[in-house]
Amino acid sequence: AQGEGLSRNQLLENFRTTDRAVLLGTRSFWEGVDVPGEALSCLAIAKLPFNVPNDPIFAARAETFEDPFNEYAVPEAVLRFLQGFGRLIRTRSDRGVVAVFDSRLVGKAYGRVFLQSLPDPTVVRGPVTKLPRTAAKWLDRKGAGSKGARSRGHEGTAD
Repeated sequence: AQGEGLSRNQLLENFRTTDRAVLLGTRSFWEGVDVPGEALSCLAIAKLPFNVPNDPIFAARAETFEDPFNEYAVPEAVLRFLQGFGRLIRTRSDRGVVAVFDSRLVGKAYGRVFLQSLPDPTVVRGPVTKLPRTAAKWLDRKGAGSKGARSRGHEGTAD
C-alpha cells in the first residue's frame, strides 16, 4: 500500500512486474499511468470521477457557469473518465474490460454523456457476480479474432 512506504512509482513497478497483480489506486492513478500489454486487462471504476464540489478552486470556476453541473462538472468528470479508460488502452494491441460500479452511469440522464464519450463501447449490465466470467469470455473473444487490432469494446456493470 502506498501509505506503507511505497511510492506511486514503486507501486506501479511492482504491478507491472508481478503476474496476476491487483492495484487499487486513488485519484492519483487517473493520469500518468502507462501499463501497456496484458499486465493491465481490467479496470474497475468505483465512482464516476466528479470533482469534490466544495473544493475551493472547483467551486470558484463553477461559479462562472449558468448551469455549473452540466456545463462544468460533467464535462470535467467525462474527461477524467476518458483518461481512466486510457490507462487500459495504450497501444494498438491492448484490449481490456472496464467495470463501472457507479449506478449513476445508467441511472442518471448525464450517464449517457459518459457512455457517448467512448468510441464504440460494448456495454453489458448485470450483477457483479457474473463479472469475472463475462469479462473472461469477452477478453477471450476479442483476443482470438483481433490480432494486432485495437479493441474498442468495454464492459460495464452497474448492479
